[in-house]
Amino acid sequence: MKMFAAIGAIGLSTGAASAVGAVRITEWMYNGAGGTAREFVEITNLGPVAVDLSGWSFDDNSRTPGSFAIGSIGVLGAGQSAIITEQAEAAFRAAWGLGAGVKIVGGNTNNLGRADEVNIYDSSNNLVDRLTYDDQTIGGPRTQGFSGNIRLANVGANAANLAVISAGGDAFGSYASASGDVGNPGTYSDVPAPGALALAMAGMVTVTRRRRG
Repeated sequence: MKMFAAIGAIGLSTGAASAVGAVRITEWMYNGAGGTAREFVEITNLGPVAVDLSGWSFDDNSRTPGSFAIGSIGVLGAGQSAIITEQAEAAFRAAWGLGAGVKIVGGNTNNLGRADEVNIYDSSNNLVDRLTYDDQTIGGPRTQGFSGNIRLANVGANAANLAVISAGGDAFGSYASASGDVGNPGTYSDVPAPGALALAMAGMVTVTRRRRG
């Protein structure tokens, strides 16, 4: 049931004009414990095949494709995550103890606020995924110094109110960075087994066609 719920969320991503592969927003923190420079957004390829992010971009609630380029991430493998952060890449990697295998784009200039948006666009400027959050009006966790995690069943559904706040030693593998922030950037615990998502989607398509027929 969990897998089918996730597929439904992916297929109905709010406002998405194009779903390239299955790259989705899976974690975010709008403000680090020690300042805005430590904020980050995590995106994860939930599909069974690699996706080339050349020409892709990020923006906040101004919703402007191309605002901040993230194409340097390159190819994002199946189940692989990447990080977009205001901090310099080396500083973020050192603070969280991340190895060279974790893809990071540093120097983001589109600062996130307590009530804001995360928008991911493909190389044709199509919206791939959006996360609108505001703990004061929408609900959900206040992600200041503690990241918010999007469960697999809710990815692509623009449901920040269903996000789960990070806590040291939780099911997401969260821990404290050298700066005192708590999260799990660079890894995603709810990634389906390789090929499982594609197989389940194929099954749903078959069922849908039979019902329509």
